Amino acid sequence: MDAIVGALAEQNAELAAYLDGRSEDEAHQPSACEGWSIADVVLHLAQTNEFALASVEHRFPEATGSFGPLENNETDNVDVVAEWSVVQERDQPWPKVHERWQQSVDTLQDAFRAGDPSARVQWVAGDMAARTLATTRLAETWIHTGDVAWGFGITPAPAERLVHVARLAWRTLPYAFARSGRDAPGAVAFDLVGPTGNRWAFGTEAGAPTTIRGPGVDLCLVASRRVAPDATALIGEGPDAESVLELVRTWA
Repeated sequence: MDAIVGALAEQNAELAAYLDGRSEDEAHQPSACEGWSIADVVLHLAQTNEFALASVEHRFPEATGSFGPLENNETDNVDVVAEWSVVQERDQPWPKVHERWQQSVDTLQDAFRAGDPSARVQWVAGDMAARTLATTRLAETWIHTGDVAWGFGITPAPAERLVHVARLAWRTLPYAFARSGRDAPGAVAFDLVGPTGNRWAFGTEAGAPTTIRGPGVDLCLVASRRVAPDATALIGEGPDAESVLELVRTWA
């Protein structure tokens, strides 16, 4: 858990560096999320951090019990919930949104550090370990750091901490397939290379019939639905390779 929370803290620090000192006008520039400003993206991260904190503190049902689409049993449509949530609160001054996000970051990271990493917690995707929830927060924060950076004309440097995101994508492949109404694939291995040349290998020791090879950051981009598989250097081998690259994901 320490490594994952440390990676989450590093990712939040990178985003904070992009946000500090920004004016109201800068914050309301378009982000890479269609229809969302940079401020909208930061608000979304604050909201989802707050939900994650409620999950760690075992009050997720209370926190979401009267929350628009969640109240109407639309919890399987994360995009609907996210859009609704941002629309409800987007008319706020940028300093207030920025402060709320920073507070949510600090509080959530403290909660992850103090908690039991194996404790089961509730989330939109269902019951999971707190360690897994922390990894999903790393994945989402990284995705949206890129969206914010795009709005500011910045190209973030790839980081080895994304190994946790790649592992999450590999571990949750059965969930990704089930979400799309498809049968789970056979055994799948990821044999990837991190940005500094480190090997990111998951499932390779079992002789899986399907293997995805290539840059680890490319895999993370595909899993975050920011880049199409055929626009990357990833290579899929085996019977389920095409479906894996189509369906792999890192969020609920």
